[in-house]
Amino acid sequence: MDTHPTQFEAALTTFFMVKTSPEWLGFTFETRLAHARETFQPILDEFKGRVRLKWYDVEFYTAKISDIWMIESKDHHSYQLFCEKLRETPFWDRFFLVHDIFPGELNAWAKNYEVEALQS
Repeated sequence: MDTHPTQFEAALTTFFMVKTSPEWLGFTFETRLAHARETFQPILDEFKGRVRLKWYDVEFYTAKISDIWMIESKDHHSYQLFCEKLRETPFWDRFFLVHDIFPGELNAWAKNYEVEALQS
């Protein structure tokens, strides 16, 4: 039974600019999938309801990075704990080289000025 709600308002959204390592690309697709399911997925499961991941492939458009991990967190502490867990795996700076991390809050300017955010 899932005790964590899957929907939450993100207090923090962080964009990780990462590049696949030669080691990662040397694996077969099946091996990469197994690593993701055995290593990354349990961390996502542990933080379900507090942290969400959206994984964007961008290697088609730039050579600087291959992927963007958009990590939405319910609170800063959950984000920090998630990062600590991820750093202890080969996904952080072995399989994927972390180039930049950009944290942000959705429409913080509107919240700070107590106005409605722009809509599209």
